[in-house]
Amino acid sequence: MRTGRADELLRELSAPLQRRTCLTHVEHVPARPGRTGAFPEWTDPRLIEHLAAGGITAPWTHQEQAARLAHDGSHVVLSTATASGKSLAYLLPSLSAIGARELDATAPRATALYLAPTKALAADQLTNITGLADGAGLRAARVAVYDGDTPTEQRRWIRRHGSFVLTNPDMLHFGILPGHEQWAGFFRALRYVIVDECHSYRGVFGSHVSMVMRRLRRVAAAYRSSPTFVLASATTANPELSASRLVGQDVTAVTEDGSPRGGVTFGLWEPGTKSVVDGRAPREGGVAAEPASSPRAESAGDHPEDAASGRSEEPLRRSATSEAGALLADLVHRDVQTLVFARSRRGAELVSTGAQRLLGQEAEQTMDGALADRAGRIAAYRGGYLAQERRDLEDALRSGKLRALASTNALELGIDISGLDAVLIAGWPGTRASLWQQAGRAGRSQEGDALALFIAREDPLDTYVVHHPRSVFGQEVEAAVFDPHNPYVMTPHLCAAAAELPLRDGEEEIFGPSAHELLDTLVARGVLRRRPTGWYWTMTESAHALTDLRGSGGEPVRIVEGSSGALLGTVDAGSAHTQVHDGAVYLHQGRTFVVDHLDVERAVALVHREDPLHSTHPQSTSTIRIRATEREEEWKDGVRLCFGTVDVTDQVTGYQVRDVYTQAVLGQHPLDLPPRTLTTRAVWFVLPEELTEREDIPGELLPGALHAAEHAAISMLPLLATCDRWDIGGVSTARHEDTGEPTIFVYDGAPGGAGFAQRGAEDAGAWIRATADMIGECDCEAGCPACVVSPKCGNGNEPLSKSGALAVLGLLEGAGPPRAREV
Repeated sequence: MRTGRADELLRELSAPLQRRTCLTHVEHVPARPGRTGAFPEWTDPRLIEHLAAGGITAPWTHQEQAARLAHDGSHVVLSTATASGKSLAYLLPSLSAIGARELDATAPRATALYLAPTKALAADQLTNITGLADGAGLRAARVAVYDGDTPTEQRRWIRRHGSFVLTNPDMLHFGILPGHEQWAGFFRALRYVIVDECHSYRGVFGSHVSMVMRRLRRVAAAYRSSPTFVLASATTANPELSASRLVGQDVTAVTEDGSPRGGVTFGLWEPGTKSVVDGRAPREGGVAAEPASSPRAESAGDHPEDAASGRSEEPLRRSATSEAGALLADLVHRDVQTLVFARSRRGAELVSTGAQRLLGQEAEQTMDGALADRAGRIAAYRGGYLAQERRDLEDALRSGKLRALASTNALELGIDISGLDAVLIAGWPGTRASLWQQAGRAGRSQEGDALALFIAREDPLDTYVVHHPRSVFGQEVEAAVFDPHNPYVMTPHLCAAAAELPLRDGEEEIFGPSAHELLDTLVARGVLRRRPTGWYWTMTESAHALTDLRGSGGEPVRIVEGSSGALLGTVDAGSAHTQVHDGAVYLHQGRTFVVDHLDVERAVALVHREDPLHSTHPQSTSTIRIRATEREEEWKDGVRLCFGTVDVTDQVTGYQVRDVYTQAVLGQHPLDLPPRTLTTRAVWFVLPEELTEREDIPGELLPGALHAAEHAAISMLPLLATCDRWDIGGVSTARHEDTGEPTIFVYDGAPGGAGFAQRGAEDAGAWIRATADMIGECDCEAGCPACVVSPKCGNGNEPLSKSGALAVLGLLEGAGPPRAREV
């Protein structure tokens, strides 16, 4: 796209009357030229020749630097922008090592293990790596994917003969490390371990993967190999720290990007408003129960980005999904090749079909055959499609046959799609790192500039971002947050490690300082046996089955169509009570089902096909008890900030039925489901009751004030921590039984914690200020989805008091931050 065209497009998109106030900020990211280095002297000459034939006569400077460090045996993380060619940095040393024996018979055999967070990325890299190795004539580079979809007969061949094996952390945990004896030859020759898109390993998943990396190092050492780790990451804060924590060894960072790219015009867009009156009862107040918003209390019906809150008669903004569909239609009308990132699978489908419908209608009215053709060149891309369907869509987008693709974040990770004219991001993707990763899909060409447009949902964080552009453009991207020493994560991995190879004295140190104490606990429980030579797994069950890397919290619940017995899919145990309870509306691959019965004991949900005109929204109650306070800060006026371990007991008690279009409440139904208890980490604020009374927050308004402040704080924490609001939960109460005072809790929604609440405690001052600013700048009168109304509140957003939340946050802002003391 020619230089200046992106600004021109923004003017055209914002010209219609209903859009004239939508564009809130424009940022220009300048183009940069490329800086080349030289191929290292040890590079296989066949690779150099093949790359030159394809137009690559020299690597970019960051590729050369990372490749040299890896070849010299230094663990390295390459943290540069999307589409900067990170793969060549690890392919140069790894393929050169694998092919060395063909050029020198005395060279040792070498193998490489590639880890991707998703199967799709591994499949994509298989094509790229195979093409490079075959094109260069590297016969020793036997490249293969080894994952859950690999046929049994191929698995045997890969174990014996594979030299460049692509897999994922789950398969490494369940399928490779437990049977390492069958991989003996591969492990003896293991020279490189490549960890792609390592910024995606955060939270509990990141903690689990860090333990798998330590087990991998230990097994490799048993076969007398010490592989070099090469990690590839999107731009992130302190990549060397995150990477070192992930693999358990010091890692050197390469962050200076030498690749060229065109300029990007980045706009922030707030959809206009529409008036919706849903007729629901009072705006605030209600029974002062103990409200909660749990990460497990999500909507089981339509995706929340399109749902009105059902709380007030304030004008509601057009949904980000419908706005993205309309903008996409306008861009395709102008023949601008565009990629849209939506927040859900359903959202991707709706954006695609919405744009097709708008263009089709215009083509029919104008009898424009070319426009009708363009309408047919828009598609959706998401999980649930067959692998070949996804490959065909990617190829069609690369070739230009497709003019637009609406996707979930499935295309955010390193799949080779870049150089597009425009990217639309419908809803905050969770972190600034993800925002730039998605926006980076546009603008690779130096021939002109590209357009990136962030479209805000009716959500507090989205609203804050479009009115505070410095929160995006003036800040560093986040660091990956995870805790490799989480005892809830480490314990089952110690069992798995002992089952793979008995743990010798001293070896436990690879897992962390608390490992020895946990081993003693496992011995006391009879799970491990302590002998003079170390610790041994004694159980008949598989030790690896104890661990769920994705942190779903138990056996997945199978979703079965009752009439046919067909398995439609699964949902993790932690979400089953909210997503597939009796009567829930469940969405699967664009089709709608209604749950007839959730059998908790058998972990099965029976459903039938139906297209109801309502959505379902679970309601729950939560209680929270403090187990241990690890840190406490004394603020002014008796206010305290605390951090520690808590037990959160959650119970889904019923669900609301809401009109699918207006979100008006049509009915309420009770449920009889067992409570679930989560032991996790939390940050909590304690306000003395006499202080709230003195500051004119009367007792009858205090529950709503605390509840609204809790919602707002949850929505704003992702500005500080690498998380999404769905990763965290909260509880607020006017008198907590452990503190004896009004208290607001925000907790990690994963067993043992994920580091998000700790990040909030460490930067509580900035967190509170941003939350207060966001509420204060919202134009609504009594609270709306753009400030204090939560799409996942277990109590139906009652009671809430916007003015009370401002008063509570004002007290917190005025009281701290302060001096800290360890408990």
